[in-house]
Amino acid sequence: MPSSMRVVVALLTLFYLGGCAASDLTVKRQSEAESKIEYLIQSAKKNEQRSNDLASQLQIYEEQLRSSLLQLKQLQESNREQRAVQEELAARMALLSRQGGTPRVEVVNPAPSQKSSRESGPPPEYLKAFGIYSANNFAEAITAFTAFITHNPQSDYAANALYWIGECHYTLSDLPKARDAFLKVSGAYPTSPKAPDAMLKLGYTLTALKEKEKARGIFESLITAYPSSSAAAKARERLSAN
Repeated sequence: MPSSMRVVVALLTLFYLGGCAASDLTVKRQSEAESKIEYLIQSAKKNEQRSNDLASQLQIYEEQLRSSLLQLKQLQESNREQRAVQEELAARMALLSRQGGTPRVEVVNPAPSQKSSRESGPPPEYLKAFGIYSANNFAEAITAFTAFITHNPQSDYAANALYWIGECHYTLSDLPKARDAFLKVSGAYPTSPKAPDAMLKLGYTLTALKEKEKARGIFESLITAYPSSSAAAKARERLSAN
């Protein structure tokens, strides 16, 4: 074979081998790229699954928290109602005791009391006003309860007195003044045991004033704010009846 032919054959062989090597390198890199893509896809799926699991756990925790908060709110409502009943019972018993002339025992050099005004019972001025109300002297009771609030604006019984002022006005058919009193109880004393009852009577008053949409809004707000109270139960009855 002539030397020139040998050179051509050698060049063709080198070109062929170089082309094969380049092709193998391309295939190898493509395979590596595909492997990386597959790895990324699998990692993304695993991350998505972890995210879904975390979201499910978070939802369970949120539901448990809502349930606990609801139970706490129901317990608070129950305690609030019990305090309201106890306060009015204490007022009535103290009033009956005064009317019956039960002797009062005086203690010489009594030790300082650490009890709050609620624990020590209703103040005398409040009892006097409540006695007037119990005797159905509603106009005079309004004056007496108003005087009590004026003299004792920070008393724990101020909200109670304001509530009974609303009841007096309601009984006397002075609906605008009854509305104002009940509205003030629920607005100024939202934590008072009388707040749910005040909202209920506010709804009744607005209904009597032919403001049915406002009354419905008050009943719905009452149910939302104090869901476990007996006042809320009565509000539900009123809403279902209309």
